[in-house]
Parts: sequence; structure tokens; C-alpha cells
Amino acid sequence: MQQGLLTRFRGIFEGDAGVRKVADDPALAAELLLLFRMILADGEVAESELAVFRRICRDSFGIPEESIDAVVDYLNDYGYETSGSQALALFGELDPDRRKLLARHMADIAKADAHLSEKEVHLLRRTLDLLGLSPVDLVKPIG
Repeated sequence: MQQGLLTRFRGIFEGDAGVRKVADDPALAAELLLLFRMILADGEVAESELAVFRRICRDSFGIPEESIDAVVDYLNDYGYETSGSQALALFGELDPDRRKLLARHMADIAKADAHLSEKEVHLLRRTLDLLGLSPVDLVKPIG
């Protein structure tokens, strides 16, 4: 009980831990922004795409489930100041495995609603080009 109260009190003064994690890591913020843009690419926000986004946030980046809505709000604000090209530019110097993982996450979101729109395919193809990857990198083992 006291620990929960202390955690909430700390959160009021320090902000959400998940949002701080994203705000303190520009590459992570850019990656999540690109994943969120994949959700929006076809003009519809499918619950299945959001579920995949939440799973990626939780499992791949350690963002607590209770922080994800606040992270999405942060990305909405951050996204107005950052274009997709600017976000991708941060990945140009990252290791190839991290770039491949970004592309796979984007593909997972695009496939989540069982319908690949032309806009989703275009965004994924453009991302692969800018990351220096090929479609084969989406299926080859990482590492």
C-alpha cells in the first residue's frame, strides 16, 4: 500500500516512467513514432494494430502497459515536430539488427488487421529503402 502511494506520488512530480524512457531516448521515440505512423498509414486505426503496437512497446522496449496511453500522447506531440524522414535519419547509423527489427515491427503492425493497404506497403517499402534494407531482411534471422 505504501509503495503504491509512493510510486503515484513520485509519478506526479517526475512524470510517467514510460514517457520519460521514450523522451530520454531519441532513437526509441523515433522508432515508436514510425510504428505509430504505420498504424495510421491506411487511414484507419484497427484495434488489432494497436494490440501489436502495445505488445511491441511492452515486450521489445520494456514500456509498462499502464504507460502506453501516455506514451502515445507524447508521440502525438513529438510527431508534430518530427517528420518520418527525420525519424528515419536517426536509424542510419544504428546497427543493422536494430534497423531490421524496426522494419519487422512495422510489417507486424501492417499485417495485424489482415489487410495490407497500398499506403502501408508504400510506407514499408520507403522505410526499407531509407534503412538500406531489402524485403528479404524481413524474413532472414537477425544476428
